[in-house]
Amino acid sequence: MFPTSWARRIADRIRGLPPRPRGARGAGWDWERAAERALAREGYRIVARNYRARGGEIDLIADDGGVLCFVEVKGRRSVAFGGPAESVTEEKQRRIERAAREWLARSREPDRPCRFDVVTVTQRDDAEPQVELLRDAFRLDAER
Repeated sequence: MFPTSWARRIADRIRGLPPRPRGARGAGWDWERAAERALAREGYRIVARNYRARGGEIDLIADDGGVLCFVEVKGRRSVAFGGPAESVTEEKQRRIERAAREWLARSREPDRPCRFDVVTVTQRDDAEPQVELLRDAFRLDAER
């Protein structure tokens, strides 16, 4: 039987997920892949990964039935100091919003409906990550 990492790599390749780039390591990369797998199970189609803009970064941009979703992935090894969702502060939301506005300005569909989702990942030790999708986690503020 293949080790879990081999099985995961093969399953990711079948799903069309990118292989881990040389030098990429750590829990963050693994959590983003776990989030992608969860989104794929929910019917999302990944449009872009790790979009960087002057004002911020968006972990994943996905299509969910015609709605463009800007997805923030947050993970924790322990909830002793708060859960992953709590770390998506108002400042973080503003940075994601700035990057999303830039994405929309550069896209060919600036009037496309969109929303902001958060995927939380909790993983203790070497256990399988627990993934939760929070749809429409926060909204664009028209005054910003």
